[in-house]
Amino acid sequence: MAKNIFWALEYVYADYDWLTVDYRIWYALFVIQPVYYPLLCVVAVPVNTVTIVILSRGKCGLSKGVTRYLEAMATADLLVVIFDMIMKQLPMGYREQFSFVNSIHVCNIHAVVVAAVTDCSVWFTVAFTFDRFVAISCQKLRTKYCTERTAAVVLGTITVLSSLKNIFWYFMLRGEYHLDYVPWFCRERAGVLRSSVWAAIEFLHYLVTPGLPFALILLLNVLTTKYVLVAGRTRKRLRDPSLRESARDPEMESRRKSLILLLVISGNFILLWSVYMVYNIWGRIYDLRIGSSFPPNTLQELGFMLQLLSCCTNTALYAVTQTKFRQQLKDLVKYPFTLTWEHCNLHVPQAQCANNAYMGTDDLFLHQP
Repeated sequence: MAKNIFWALEYVYADYDWLTVDYRIWYALFVIQPVYYPLLCVVAVPVNTVTIVILSRGKCGLSKGVTRYLEAMATADLLVVIFDMIMKQLPMGYREQFSFVNSIHVCNIHAVVVAAVTDCSVWFTVAFTFDRFVAISCQKLRTKYCTERTAAVVLGTITVLSSLKNIFWYFMLRGEYHLDYVPWFCRERAGVLRSSVWAAIEFLHYLVTPGLPFALILLLNVLTTKYVLVAGRTRKRLRDPSLRESARDPEMESRRKSLILLLVISGNFILLWSVYMVYNIWGRIYDLRIGSSFPPNTLQELGFMLQLLSCCTNTALYAVTQTKFRQQLKDLVKYPFTLTWEHCNLHVPQAQCANNAYMGTDDLFLHQP
């Protein structure tokens, strides 16, 4: 691995006329990825697990329907981390250490699972965005649609459809692993690369995910934001002039908090998935012989890196925007120390217990403001 990194670094700084800026950036990403992906795995697995645990306790002040959507999104992100980042990106970054996977002919099944959980992650975000749009903008429909039962039905339907939609990868790819930084980490079946039919199917695949979700999320966010702004101005005009400055409007505050959570989650998705979407749409257009040039390699690699980064950012966004989630996160972090203190009080003399607790948490109290 060290030899491969030094080899790539040589091409980053080498004074070769044929080395364009695009190739130099690509080699730089080749150096970064073997470190970037393992670090991302170390962060993403516990972060998403903690998020699922906190949300499942139901103490974040969110409705049961919203909680189900956020739990589903965190679960899908965790599965993406396992099947894409750990089982796909790490072997490609450390090919010599994972050379044994070449003898395991399940790559096409792996490709189906990766595509299915990725679709679920994307469309769960769309479903959550639509749920918040209905809750904020459609007063008559809100009581019927924004329920835990509806959320379960929607999430289950998305899971089934995502699984069925991606079965075509099984027939498009072979079971042998390729272990290379290419769009398909499996070896394609004979005739796939030159087939207009397979190119059209793959183009539709990337159009449905993430092309269509981009359009839907942008449209729903614009409509929701417009409704909140208009409704806010209307309610201000209708309120008693003597109370406009002093009294709070609980309804508008609730809508504003819901809108902030919606915009933060969907904005994060759009920002981190945009490069990946541009690359795939551009590449599929070229495969259909419509475009004149193929997208640069750097766009592909950067798209993969940003797309997978989105799998571990939602927890930070919840912590920033949701006070009760932040409190639950603090309680979960403090829980081992609290458990130790309670154990000491029950089984150890008080003086020794206090001394042990102080010694075990010295750095924690030292760095508190």
